[in-house]
Amino acid sequence: MAQSVSVKICGLSHSEQVLASAEAGASYIGFVFFEKSPRNLTFEAANKLASYAPVGLAKVALVVNADDRFLDALIESVPLDVLQLHGSETPERTAQIKQRYRLPVMKAVGVATAADLVALEAYMRVSDQVLVDAKPSEEENLPGGNGLAFDWDLIVGRRWPVPWMLAGGLTPANVASAVRLTGARQVDVSSGVESLAGVKDPDMIHAFIRAAQSKV
Repeated sequence: MAQSVSVKICGLSHSEQVLASAEAGASYIGFVFFEKSPRNLTFEAANKLASYAPVGLAKVALVVNADDRFLDALIESVPLDVLQLHGSETPERTAQIKQRYRLPVMKAVGVATAADLVALEAYMRVSDQVLVDAKPSEEENLPGGNGLAFDWDLIVGRRWPVPWMLAGGLTPANVASAVRLTGARQVDVSSGVESLAGVKDPDMIHAFIRAAQSKV
């Protein structure tokens, strides 16, 4: 029997989006804590959203080059299951965060060419999971959530020692193809299920998860 694909809906900002994600069968929901993002949340808002998540739906905090002071306050304020590091955190910093907070750590690594895959190896030694994402261009202000995809052929047939999640430019229209091509068992979406920048569409969330799990 084929293994189901786990889906992460990232950048939620309203309770109906959390409920739609849970109803549709998401495994993870993501809260963004990065001021430049249209999906940025206050700790108070994230705490309230977390209360709508049923047991078993993992709550992920996306942070970008956060220092210990910020992370201390975040973890004290919001019930979380995973820390997603989406900045230029080094493998050493990644390991430090994992040890300090005793939470699973997912490190995002941007990919544009085969050379970028080398960085994955170092992060896999210190992370619980890696997020294989499209590398943003120099013109982009955000490290993720830009609707950009990378060449999925770069990772076809690759096997890694820790769980990994495919991200970058995924939509309800292309996620089934991406899963089929790459063999990804986990996928992440943000802008691909938005009607406007930062505004998740519950119908698109349902459509994305149906599509992600339709070709397994």
